[in-house]
Amino acid sequence: MDTLENLRRKLDGAKDLKSVVRTMKAVAASNIGQYELAVSSLGDYYRTVTLGIVAYFKAENIDHVRINTESKLKEGQIGAIVFGSDQGLVGQFNDSLVRFVSESLHHLPEKNKIWAVGERVRLLLSDVGFKTEQIFNVPNSVHAITPLIGEILIKAQEQLEQGKLTAFYIFHNEPKDGAGYAPVMQRLLPLDEKWKNIFEEFQWPTKSIPQVAGGSKPTVSALIREYLFVSLFKACAESLASENASRLAAMQRAEKNIEELLDDLGNSFHRLRQSSIDEELFDVVAGFENLKEDYNKNHT
Repeated sequence: MDTLENLRRKLDGAKDLKSVVRTMKAVAASNIGQYELAVSSLGDYYRTVTLGIVAYFKAENIDHVRINTESKLKEGQIGAIVFGSDQGLVGQFNDSLVRFVSESLHHLPEKNKIWAVGERVRLLLSDVGFKTEQIFNVPNSVHAITPLIGEILIKAQEQLEQGKLTAFYIFHNEPKDGAGYAPVMQRLLPLDEKWKNIFEEFQWPTKSIPQVAGGSKPTVSALIREYLFVSLFKACAESLASENASRLAAMQRAEKNIEELLDDLGNSFHRLRQSSIDEELFDVVAGFENLKEDYNKNHT
């Protein structure tokens, strides 16, 4: 049975833990805002790049997409970059993503080349039968995303130009309403008709006919590189925002459990304290009665 001292220590420990959880909640909430702001700030830049590609299509009178690298590609190789997490307290963040990757890639007949962002997601992918050929460190801030994306793009471009890949996909968790997230997939390369349809949704903002300054091929190559960069940056930032949303939800559940524990410990402490006080009062009363009896005997 717990003593008052034991209960007091448990109460103090639970209060300290609640303070830590509140701090972690604040950090997670701050990180979510940081990564969501990064995604939001890409909006105008994404629109500018997209309008540049639209301008190229109009200036060159292109009605369908031609991919110059497709003739070099061999059948049977699909690459996928999987953005995971190496931090704790994220629940099923990596597990649900790996299940989604497995279901998506197993429907494709080609062999798969997996690149993982994070050691933990790499291990989970290995458990379900996927061999990871490249592993990248998970960025710990917005500023660390750009170097990672640059490295991924260089390696992906090398693989495509050497004809080692037929396609390249992105897998990551995307934030949803209500502080949740869901795994999503996006085909990054090669560019196809479906890709072109995305740009057809954008209308050139003026009646002037756009013109491409300089060589058309270098211009469109630069625009496409920027489009790929924005797509990967957005996927990484959304993955990090989802990770922190998962951690925030876990901290909220932990805080609720700690509050319930504090209530239970507080009630137990007060009951035991009151019981101790009652016992002391009973001892005082009993002692008084004994003294009273002795006094009466000595004076009769």
